Amino acid sequence: MKEITSIQNPFIKNLLKLQEKARERKKQGLFLIEGKREIELAKKGGYEITSLLFLTDKKDENLLLDFPTAEQIMISQEIYDKLAYRKTTEGILAIAKTKSLSLSEIQLSENPLILVAESIEKPGNIGAILRTADAANIDAVLIADAKSDVYNPNIIRSSVGCVFTNQIAIGTSEEIIAFLQEKNIQIFAATLQNSNAYHQENYTKSAAIVVGTEDTGLTEIWRTNATQNINIPMEGMIDSMNVSVAAAILLFEAKRQRNFK
Repeated sequence: MKEITSIQNPFIKNLLKLQEKARERKKQGLFLIEGKREIELAKKGGYEITSLLFLTDKKDENLLLDFPTAEQIMISQEIYDKLAYRKTTEGILAIAKTKSLSLSEIQLSENPLILVAESIEKPGNIGAILRTADAANIDAVLIADAKSDVYNPNIIRSSVGCVFTNQIAIGTSEEIIAFLQEKNIQIFAATLQNSNAYHQENYTKSAAIVVGTEDTGLTEIWRTNATQNINIPMEGMIDSMNVSVAAAILLFEAKRQRNFK
């Protein structure tokens, strides 16, 4: 097994670039995964693991058996501390190949339920949205006009690996609207303008629920192309809530109507 102990090693310097820079992840088609659970979820999600990195005393024989073709590298504590975002993980990291995240690769059920998130910037919100999507077991999460890289380590961490358990595709708003219309999927846009209370609508047929940023909401293209605009009635002093909370309310209303089938 290969061993690397210096933080100045060119291989390690490149991994730091992958952690810190979206353009490097895109250019190289690689990203880092931290933690045994996340690595195992990535495998189940069809991601190719090219390398496994272990702290000297954290070698996991069972994990090595799961990835017989992956390069095995022992690393020092100094290197691990530089690469890892969480100090409570098992001392295991992996290098994986990115996916294209193309709309054309999305596989839908006969009666799909989809979440569309437009221009969400904060990794924590994206991660929470992906956790909600996994909990609701929906068909796909489509990210419109993306502001953050899906393989950002903060998204992987905050999603607790749900970036690997969901079907995800990225496109412009125009591309995603065209995709939904081609598939005859109703569009329910969460917005205050010209909208009905969310619980008054029927989500039992093919549906896409669209959420936007808390500051500015959805852009006009979604409001004008929606089958129906919907809102969550607010009874307090403010007129918006966290986007991941709003997504959860709307998705689980759709699931309730479908009797969680």
